[in-house]
Amino acid sequence: MEALSEQEIHQLAMDVVGEDLKEKSFEFLTVNSKPKKDPQFVCLKDKKLHFIVVKASLYPKNPIVFETALMNQVKEHGVKFKARTYYAGVGFAHAEDYKKPLSKNAPYVVNYDGLQEIL
Repeated sequence: MEALSEQEIHQLAMDVVGEDLKEKSFEFLTVNSKPKKDPQFVCLKDKKLHFIVVKASLYPKNPIVFETALMNQVKEHGVKFKARTYYAGVGFAHAEDYKKPLSKNAPYVVNYDGLQEIL
């Protein structure tokens, strides 16, 4: 089976976070699906602006661990717009064997604990 590309894995993470944001009644203003173009989501909720950075990771990497320098940079950008900044880490693993790469049409498991606000 063909392994998923970095872009395809990132898109899976975007889908997971996008569904979470919809369920929480966020209004999407901008969506950027490129992996290294941050933030990926710019949203409104309760008339407040929110920047959300989405990062996909593969087992055994812990999805809640983020690059502090990157998140501080996005947070500083958010301050200029009076936006709250969040990190959304999404981990993936092959469902049958965590050591196998993710591949098309193969089951996978998701590790997503929601948004982490960057204070």
